[in-house]
Amino acid sequence: MTVPRLFGVLTLALVTCACGASQARQDGATRAGLAFVASLASGDYLAACALLAPESREQLQEDEKQSCERALPSQELPVGGGVRGVDVYGRQALLRLRDETLFLSQFDGGWRVTAAGCVPNPGDAPYRCALKGA
Repeated sequence: MTVPRLFGVLTLALVTCACGASQARQDGATRAGLAFVASLASGDYLAACALLAPESREQLQEDEKQSCERALPSQELPVGGGVRGVDVYGRQALLRLRDETLFLSQFDGGWRVTAAGCVPNPGDAPYRCALKGA
């Protein structure tokens, strides 16, 4: 799912549902996002790649013409910053950190990062992300 489409889905879910996600779902998305950032910070790119959604990992490998573990460092993703907030809508989440925003989706195996290194564009334009799925 593209980031603009994901943003639209999240917005629609918020407007139509007007219901909050359970604390357990928020915590799960937050833990996965923070584990991804911690893996990047420690240089454990194998672990970081395991936390990427399949489409995001495949897109990175296709764009960079190398394995995820070798391609991920070239993305120069932010690796720090405390949690400013998390919004969970169905199987999608938006985790706002100090220096970036992560988009996540829930899969059978848990939460996975679909887009990272995201910053909002001015106005109503969607987020701009350094790493995203197809």
